[in-house]
Amino acid sequence: SGTGKELLASALHRLSGRRSRPFITVNCVAIPEGLLESELFGHEKGAFTGAVSRREGKFEAADGGTLFLDEIGDMPLATQAKILRVLQEREIERVGGNESHPIDVRIVAATNQDLFRKVKEGSFREDLYHRVRVFDIDVPPLRKRREDILPLVHQFISQGKGTSRKISPEAEKALVTYDWPGNVRELKNVLERATVLAAEGSITLEHLPYETRTHGTKWTGEIE
Repeated sequence: SGTGKELLASALHRLSGRRSRPFITVNCVAIPEGLLESELFGHEKGAFTGAVSRREGKFEAADGGTLFLDEIGDMPLATQAKILRVLQEREIERVGGNESHPIDVRIVAATNQDLFRKVKEGSFREDLYHRVRVFDIDVPPLRKRREDILPLVHQFISQGKGTSRKISPEAEKALVTYDWPGNVRELKNVLERATVLAAEGSITLEHLPYETRTHGTKWTGEIE
């Protein structure tokens, strides 16, 4: 969890021929089961209590672009069946509707679970597993790909106020040698905190959390 799967999905979209079209994210575990289908496929007016108007879903919103299904391993079985149909037929049907609408969407799905094990347990559909498993990309913990740390550091601090902000070599070394149990998510939070503490100046060692400064590993590799 937190290894930067959405960052990778976003990069794939930006570097693809679909970059001029929308990149839409759906967190499958954050949306209540009863609302997930409406969120994905949209709904017609009067489809359920509270549906006061027609609403397009994420598939329609991502038409021509990329739909990122985060934590697909937590998707309910009933919704999995409908996702499978969409992938096979390339069309969606809004909740409460009876008309099909063609779509052209590239799917990027992510999970921090072992989907093959979930298939064996019966909690993930085997047909959907084989349908979404076209290209596998393994995203290891940040501590196992330390060469990514400094590029991410400079990317995150460039997104803050004042894109010319610098970071000291000592702070960079501490960030590279720390084990990052919270992965990319933790790194981003640490840098947000550091930019606030540094105000308009450079980020130095004193702006980093205590554990980041003092609990680095014995890793001795070199970073270019």
